[in-house]
Amino acid sequence: MNYDVIVVGGGHAGCEASSASAKMGKKTLLITINIKNIADMPCNPSIGGSAKGIVVREIDALGGQMGYCADRTHLQIKMLNVKKGPGVRSLRAQGCKVNYPKEMLNRLNSLKNLTIKEDTVKELILENKKVIGVLTETGEKIYSKAVILTTGTYMNSDIMCGHDKYKGGPHGEKNSMFLSEFLKENGINIIRLKTGTPPRILKSSINFDEVKIENGDNELLTFSNFYGPTYNINDQVPCYLTYTNKTTHKIIMDNLDKCALYSGMIKGIGPRYCPSIEDKVVKFNDKDRHQIFLEPERSDDIEYYVGGFSTTMPHDIQEKLLKTMDGLHNVVITKYGYAIEYDAIDPLQLKMNLENKILENLFTAGQINGTSGYEEAAAQGLMAGINAVLKIDNKEPFILKRNEAYIGVLIDDLINKGITEPYRLLTSRAEFRLLLRHDNAMIRLSKYAEKYRLLNKNEKDKYYETLNAIKKIENYFNTTYVNPKDIEKFLKEHNSSNIYGKVSLHDLIKRPEIDAKELLKYMNKEFDKNVIEIVQTEIKYKGYIDKTKNEVEKMLKLETKKIPMDIDYSKVPNIATEARQKFSKIRPLTIGQASRISGVNPADITMLLVYLKKEYNHE
Repeated sequence: MNYDVIVVGGGHAGCEASSASAKMGKKTLLITINIKNIADMPCNPSIGGSAKGIVVREIDALGGQMGYCADRTHLQIKMLNVKKGPGVRSLRAQGCKVNYPKEMLNRLNSLKNLTIKEDTVKELILENKKVIGVLTETGEKIYSKAVILTTGTYMNSDIMCGHDKYKGGPHGEKNSMFLSEFLKENGINIIRLKTGTPPRILKSSINFDEVKIENGDNELLTFSNFYGPTYNINDQVPCYLTYTNKTTHKIIMDNLDKCALYSGMIKGIGPRYCPSIEDKVVKFNDKDRHQIFLEPERSDDIEYYVGGFSTTMPHDIQEKLLKTMDGLHNVVITKYGYAIEYDAIDPLQLKMNLENKILENLFTAGQINGTSGYEEAAAQGLMAGINAVLKIDNKEPFILKRNEAYIGVLIDDLINKGITEPYRLLTSRAEFRLLLRHDNAMIRLSKYAEKYRLLNKNEKDKYYETLNAIKKIENYFNTTYVNPKDIEKFLKEHNSSNIYGKVSLHDLIKRPEIDAKELLKYMNKEFDKNVIEIVQTEIKYKGYIDKTKNEVEKMLKLETKKIPMDIDYSKVPNIATEARQKFSKIRPLTIGQASRISGVNPADITMLLVYLKKEYNHE
């Protein structure tokens, strides 16, 4: 059996990788351990969050599936960081862990070039260090031109709770037992990582009078750049907030020897930005309490997720802990929390297109690359799918720069800095975040989606419609002037100073207190609110945006300085040993990439430039 692309693993990375490959016209096979777990959400079924919500918008702008599915299955949605400025605003939706996978499976099944097969990959088929297919545990050999591994947390994984430890994947599913060893034997560096999940509780056992309600936004919102909302604001399901307390913390401290994390059972590194409740209490012992979110997992509203309470405590201790908190004194646990330890690869062994440096035609994406989160996984899957196709077609790889997308920041960080813990995207990781906004994802990225045939006709039409609408609004703001009498009432209502001559709407919008949507309403002029937001942000923050673009230009100049692939770094004089080792391992393609490698100093870059100029006539 022959395919162009084989994708191994049906999580968020695998779904996006197989979707991209199929859309680009390649005969694609998605192999997953359990078809019922396609796009599974073993932890919180939420999509988005700080920085992550922008990533979902980027995935959507590039023709991915995550945003579309989230929009049609969420229970609640809200915009985060509204008061902190446009550079950090992002959507977060509480999803349904039943309906989201169903929606994703329907989307994948609609793709004519995609086949989904239930099996487990045991080994890769190699020919002179080139991957040419896979061998399944059922003994079937399936050949392809490229393979994308998206195994998530299933590779050689262990489930741990208290002093109990057993082999298995999330939900106690079958794991992948042989692939990890095969990769090791063929020169791939394997690292051990850890993540975990909180208990689930019965809704009927929660006393909602004792907890704080957290509603969704009273405004229709979408992750999708192309499709409008499909939900009713009033149908959103609330989330709730409670807190740990001193009693909770005492029970934890008294029982640390019983939890897997502090008993020495867990060897893998866990995510710093999503710690267990044990870690929070130990490492932040000056805090009297920690936030605990109670969030519905399904549209039937029966089971709730205890956010912020990931734990490896024994079952009886988990019950004691939960019952110390307001609203949970009579709580009934439906599923206990646990930790999962799994194998991942060293991302320093990847090229910028997510192809492995050791085994040609092998691409990897998602948690196997050392990341944490559905959104980070989906983003990598999309990029791996696109680049696998481009590799097959002998075309230049698709590499997003740090100034183009959070996806570019994510992959650049992985390849050049490696990981010491599961990587999570944060707004602070992006030095050009004012350019990487929620509102302008389509403007930044859909040109690439069109280029790579990832948009359908309706999506293409929407893209061009938006571009034209931006031009129209900009022209209207620049060419429409108002007299003092025309605008006096509006300015007074918005606590804005009077004008003393004709002023353009563009100049009025520069004022912090003036909202473009309100101004247009006053002028009896209608435009798409999302497009207005894009234009308004560009006007109000022009000074900051221009400054950021100047910084981008400096960065891009370094990206034009290519480094020959055959360079022998042992011959570059006067660079630090760490820099020499990192250069030799990562093999940066440009001076810009070299400068972003962890452990490389400006002096190392200077000496490298001197050497290139001397030996390669490099300018």
